[in-house]
This record gives sequence, C-alpha cells and structure tokens, in this order.
Amino acid sequence: MRSKLVLTLAIVMGLITTFLFFDYMKQFNAETVATKTKMEVVVAAQEIERNTAITEDMLEIRLLPEEGVHENAVTDIKLAINQYSTADLASGEPVLSHHLQNGKEETLFVSRKIRDGYRAVSIGLNFPQSVSNLIEPDDQVDVIATKKNGEKIETEFAVENVRILAVGRRMIETTEGEPYVEYTSATVEVQPHQAVELVNAMESGTVHIALRTRVQSKEEADSDDK
Repeated sequence: MRSKLVLTLAIVMGLITTFLFFDYMKQFNAETVATKTKMEVVVAAQEIERNTAITEDMLEIRLLPEEGVHENAVTDIKLAINQYSTADLASGEPVLSHHLQNGKEETLFVSRKIRDGYRAVSIGLNFPQSVSNLIEPDDQVDVIATKKNGEKIETEFAVENVRILAVGRRMIETTEGEPYVEYTSATVEVQPHQAVELVNAMESGTVHIALRTRVQSKEEADSDDK
C-alpha cells in the first residue's frame, strides 16, 4: 500500500515538474522573441513588375528580426528610389540589392537599345568575318553576303550602314585595361524588311561584316550643323 502511494506521489510530482518546465520555456521563448534585435528593411509596398522604374510610393520600411534579414537587404529607401527592378517583387517582399539597377545599367538591355520600328538580328561570325574581332557596340557596318550559284560565286550587300547593338553578349564599348574576350556573333539593328534579307543571306551562304568609319567627313559635319 505504501509503495503504491509513493508511486502515485512520484507520478504527480513528475507531472507538476513537467508542466512548470514547459510553462517556463513558453514564457522564456516569448521574452526572447520580444527582445530580439530588429532592423529597418525596405520592402515592396505593392506588386512591382520586372523592369519597372521604382518610385517612393512603391516602397515602405518594416521592422524585421535582424537574424532573419538577408545580408543583401536594402535598408535605405533612398537607394531604391528611381532604380529599375530586375525581378518581379510581391507586396511585402524585402528588396535586395540585386533586385535593383540604375538607369545606365538599364540601357544595357539590348531590347531597350533598339529604336522604335527596328529589329535586332544576330549574325554568327568567325574571326575574319568579324574584322578580326575589332567591331565594337555602336559601330556602323555593312553586311556582305556571299553565295554560290552553280560554279559562280555571287557577292552583294545584304544590308548597309546598320548599327552594331552588341558583340557576343557585350553591349558597351571595351574600356582601357579590360581583358580581351573573343566573340563569335554580332547583333545588328535593322528595319523589319532588312531583317528578312539578312536572315535569307545567312541561310543561303556566308556573311562578312565591313566596318565603317566613325570619323565624319567635312561634308557630313557641315550637314549636321545646318
């Protein structure tokens, strides 16, 4: 009888101890969360689509636990205003540094370099066809097409005086000290009918690029001044 009483008391005391332990831990966790260090983070106040110019009303500041904040989170709202979004952002989503790009970087998207009414067409090139890789973005070029007609080789201009948008994936001119990177294609800006002619030339034979000068003649300079 005595042993049963002792066992019962032991079980009751164990239950009480367990309850007190879990109650303490619950209070401890609540206090820990309440006392966690928080920091200001820039978040999207609304849905922001990719390639959107960000304005102040699209953003807001929220306090988030510091330990859960991404290392690339933007904490100064001024750094995000007037930037362009590089991804779709959901409402309430923290803005990260790689979600932003400035106006200069935005112009590097080839689709934003194309003038209204024009098209971009890429041409596969080997080293000689690309003027020994000496072509730079924004150069003016002619594209010469060559095809065999029986035993005869025919060569003609496919398009003339068109602008280079990119060489390989590079859309800006090489700067001094930048390492040389060989490319195997060039993207040109052409009118829609020229795009068809250029693709036809590439499918029918081979193409070469002829580089035009950037130096204006006196007649051209006088014409620009008028």
